[in-house]
Formats: sequence, structure tokens, C-alpha cells
Amino acid sequence: MSPSAIIAPSLLSADFANLGAACTDVFNWKARWVHIDIMDGHFVPNITFGAPVVSKIRSHVERPTAANGKGTFDCHMMIAEPKKWVKEFQNAGCDLYCFHYEAAVTSTAAENPADHSDQKTSPKEMIRYIHEQKMQAGIALKPETPVDVLWEILENPDKAEIPDMVLIMTVHPGFGGQKFMASELPKVKAVRERYPDMNIEVDGGISEGTIDQAADAGANVIVAGSAVFGAKDPADVISKLREAVEKRRGGGKI
Repeated sequence: MSPSAIIAPSLLSADFANLGAACTDVFNWKARWVHIDIMDGHFVPNITFGAPVVSKIRSHVERPTAANGKGTFDCHMMIAEPKKWVKEFQNAGCDLYCFHYEAAVTSTAAENPADHSDQKTSPKEMIRYIHEQKMQAGIALKPETPVDVLWEILENPDKAEIPDMVLIMTVHPGFGGQKFMASELPKVKAVRERYPDMNIEVDGGISEGTIDQAADAGANVIVAGSAVFGAKDPADVISKLREAVEKRRGGGKI
């Protein structure tokens, strides 16, 4: 049986002028996580939030008492230099730091925003470093990146270098409201078949109309932005997304 369903509404679709209240709403609607899209204008062409914003909204949400628990801040780091910002976001209240594979293989080992380094980092080193900062680590793939790049990372005998979550993008990262890319679901299926206990997240175009496809492929962590924040009854949408995943894993509602 795959891990339980986790619904993570994306603040990218919330009212930016009222993010604290939006976070409170998310958990009143019975979501377990909130998904926070961090974009730097370099790795992707858009700019969203920084660590100071995460710190402010953290004050509206109690920290989770256990890994993956209610109140988890799932920070999706669409940034060119992910290692530089690990400590900043840990201090701001991030619980799960999800970096992009594509950034980790091209970025430096500098550990602070103002630092410079000629040394390169790697996905394995990134994961270890995130764990050392007492956060969970996620690794994300863009649509153009083959899933095969994950096998060496996930088959690592050193548990400190194994991610807690894999994120398969079902849109091109950078903007909300894009059309769901079903072409990416074979990646989800491939990871689920090899790693039945792994948290697998999908992000992009997820709604009541596409959740069945994602759940059938094996996704259990569901990011939904406009489908939740644009709904007349967001709590009902979250419930339906959760039920779709739970049906596929053979469990009941959580």
C-alpha cells in the first residue's frame, strides 16, 4: 500500500495580500500541507516569495508535531542556487525543502546567499545538507528531465542522501493555471513501482478532472492551486482529491 493521501494547496493561487489568512483557511479546509512556490526569476522566469514572507506566514500556522503532519510547509524551490538558501528557509519555518534536480547539477556548493564558491554541489550532497538542517528533503523534475536520473539517487545505500519525497512536475514550472501534462504520469508510475513507500508529489493542472489520472499513476501528494482557491467550496474539493487517492491505495478517508 502506498503512503496516505496528502493534499497541499498551493499559495500561488491565493490572495497575495492576505497570505496569512489563506494559510489558516487551508488547514480549516482539512488540508495537511501547504505548498509554497519559491521562484527567483532565474531558474524560472517568474518571481514569487522569499524567506521573509515564509517567516511571516509561519506565524499563522503551528509547526507539525511529526514528519508529514498537519501544518507542514512544503517549499518548492524553483531557484538557481538551492544550497545557498537552505539555512534561510529553515530559519523561516520550512519543513520540507524541495529543490530541482536540474538546479542541483549546475549550481555551486555555497551555503549562504552572499557566499561564492567554485565547488559544485550535487543532488546527493543537497539532500544530505537539507537533512543536516533538520528538514525533510524533496527532489523535483521538470517535464523535459527523464525519470532515470533519479535511480542512482534513490538506490543510494546512505539513507542521509535519499530524499523523503519526489516531485514530478505535470506542467512547466514558473506559472500557475497551466494545462495538466498527462505525458508526465509514466514517471510517477515508474517511481511508484520501484519505491512503493515513497511520497510522490504531482504539481500542475491538478483538479477534480485530472486527479484520477494522477492517482492511478501512483501519486499520493497532490498540489492544487486554482482548483482549490478558485472553488466555491474549497473544503469539498480537498475532500474529493483526497478520496480519489485513498481509493487507489485501498484505504479509507483520512
